[in-house]
Amino acid sequence: MGSENNSMKDEFEKLVATAKITRPQMEALLQLTDNGYCWHRSWGFGKITTVDAVFGQFVIDFQTKKGHKMDLAFAAESLKPISKDHIYARKVADIESLRQMAALHHLDLIKLVLQSFGGKATIDQIQQVLVPDVIKDDWKKWWEAAKRELKKDGHFQVPLKKSEPIVYQAKETSLQERLMGDFRAAKGLKARHTVAHEIQRNFSDINDKPGTAKEIIAALNAEIATHQRTQPATALEAIFVRDDIREAAGLTATEGEITSNQIWQQEARRIAELLEAVPGAKHRRALHSFKAATPDWDDSLVNALNSVSTKVATEMAEALIEGGKLDRLKELLSRLISQHQASSDLLLWLAKERSDTYADILGPEVFRAMLTAMERDQFNEKRSNKLRDFILDDSTLLVELIGSADLEVIKDLTRALQLSPCFDDMDKRSLLARIVKSYPAMQALISGEQTKQETTYQVSWESLERRKNEYAELVQKSIPANSKEIAIARSYGDLRENHEYKAAKEMQKILMRRKSELESQLVRARGTDFANAKTDVVSIGTIVNVTDLEHNQAEHFTILGAWDSNPDQGVISYLTPVAQSLIGHKPGEEVEVQSDSEKKRYRIDAIAAYKTAEAPAAAPQSEQPATV
Repeated sequence: MGSENNSMKDEFEKLVATAKITRPQMEALLQLTDNGYCWHRSWGFGKITTVDAVFGQFVIDFQTKKGHKMDLAFAAESLKPISKDHIYARKVADIESLRQMAALHHLDLIKLVLQSFGGKATIDQIQQVLVPDVIKDDWKKWWEAAKRELKKDGHFQVPLKKSEPIVYQAKETSLQERLMGDFRAAKGLKARHTVAHEIQRNFSDINDKPGTAKEIIAALNAEIATHQRTQPATALEAIFVRDDIREAAGLTATEGEITSNQIWQQEARRIAELLEAVPGAKHRRALHSFKAATPDWDDSLVNALNSVSTKVATEMAEALIEGGKLDRLKELLSRLISQHQASSDLLLWLAKERSDTYADILGPEVFRAMLTAMERDQFNEKRSNKLRDFILDDSTLLVELIGSADLEVIKDLTRALQLSPCFDDMDKRSLLARIVKSYPAMQALISGEQTKQETTYQVSWESLERRKNEYAELVQKSIPANSKEIAIARSYGDLRENHEYKAAKEMQKILMRRKSELESQLVRARGTDFANAKTDVVSIGTIVNVTDLEHNQAEHFTILGAWDSNPDQGVISYLTPVAQSLIGHKPGEEVEVQSDSEKKRYRIDAIAAYKTAEAPAAAPQSEQPATV
C-alpha cells in the first residue's frame, strides 16, 4: 500500500480542494495508508484492506468487525496508525516467524512487544498479545524461562511487582548494578528487604559476591536495629534474607548484630500476631526459628492455634506434628470441638486436612462445632464465608463427618442445619440432598414423611431390641475403636508396608456397611407383640398346624416378625416363602409351597394365636431379615 502513496496523495489533495477533508486529516490518512494497519479505541487492531477516494472511505478488517467501512474524515480523527513492525501487524503478516522466535529467541520476541508499546509493557500485556496466537503451549513455563534470561540481560529492567511494566533500554546495565541501584534507592526496611530477597534469588549471577553481601548486610543491620521493637515481623524477614545472603557469600556473622532468637525472646507471647504479619512463604521458616529459640514452643503454639488464620494454623499444626506433638494437637482439637469453642479457621484447616491421622476426631461433633463457629462468626463475614463455602464446595465433607453417627444424632444435626442462619434455603436443600443420597434411611427423618406401609417391617419387640443393641454397640464402641486404630496405625508411617493400617481400613468398610444395613432396617421396622392376630386365616402372629400331604406328616409353623427365626422350633419369618404361601388361607385348604429346591403340598389343619400359646424359644438362631 506504501507504493501507492504518491497516487493516493493526489487523490487526497482533490478531497482537500473540495473541502471533504482537511489538510491535517490528509497527513493522518497518508500515514494510515502507508502503514496499512491501525488501532481503534473500541474495536482494537485492524488491517486497512481498501482505500476508496471516490466514495471517501476506508474498508478495514477489525478483529470483531470484518469489512467495516469508515468515512475518511472520521478515520483520520479516530484511528491511530500502527507500524508494520508492530507486534499486532507482525501477527497478521507473518505469525509463523513469531512462533519460531518464541521457541528460539525469547528476548527478541519480548523486545518486539515492548517496542510496540513504547518501550515498556506489563506481564499481563505481554501475555495478552502472545497467548494463544504466538505461544500455544504452557505460558507459565515459557515465561519462567524468559524471565530468567531477562534478568541476566542488561537491556531489560524487570520490576519486583508484577503490576509494574518491564522496560527496555538501549544502554546495557549489569544485573549487579541494576539490583544494587534498586537496593540503594529503596526507602525503608520493607522495601530494602524486598530488593535484598531478589538479590539473594539471583546471587549466583552477581559478580562481586563478597562486596555486594557486605554492603547489603551493613544496611540491613542498621535498619533491623530500629525496627526490632516497632515492626518485629519486618525485622524478622530482613534477618532471614540477611543470613541467606551471608551464607551464599561465605561470610561470618557480624558481632553484635540482632538475631532471630532475640526477636523471639521479646515477641514469644505475640507469636500469633507476628506470624500473621509475616508472608505465608515465610511461615515455616519463622516457626523453625521460633522452635529453636523457645524451650516451651509447643505451649505457645497450642495456646495460639485457635486464634490464627487457616494458613497459619496449617503451619502451626505441621510444626507440632514434626516436633512429635501430634497427641497434644489432637487432644487440643478434641477439647475445642467437644466444647464448641473451635474457631472457624481452625475447623476449616481440619476440614481441608481430614486425613486418617485424625480419624478418631473427625465425626458428627465436628460438623456441629462448624455450625456453632459459623453462627458465632456470622457478623465476621470473611471468616464464616470461608468455612461455609468450603462445606458447600466439598461434596463429600458432610457425608464423611456424619458417617459414624447414629440415627438420633443425624436427626439432631439435620434439625440444627435446617435452623442454621448460615445457609440459605437453596444451600440447605443441597446439603440435605447429600445426606439422603448417601443414607437413604434419612429420607423420612429429613422430609418428615412417614415411610410407606409396603416398605416397613413388622418385627417382634425382642428382635427389635436386639438389633437396636447391635446398632448402639456398633456406633458407640466398634466404629470409634476402629477410628482410633486407623489413626494410630496411620502414625506408624509408610502405608505401603503398614499391615495394621490396611487391616483397620478394611474393617472400617465392614463396620460402615453393617451400620448402613442396620439403619435401613431400623428405620423401616415396626415393633409388635402380635396381640389380637386373626385366626380365621393364617396371619402374622399365628401358630399353624399343617400336614405334609406327600409324607402324611404333621408339622407346625409359628409365623412371627421379619427378624424372628428358629427353624428347630418351627419359628419362621412372615417374609419367608413358606409363610407367604400360607398367609391368608383357611383351615382345610391345601397350599403348594416352594421350599429350597423342592415343592411341597400342605393341608392347613388348625390356626391358633401365638400370644395365647406357650411361646417358643426366644433366641432365634438367625437375625438376618428374610427375603420375599
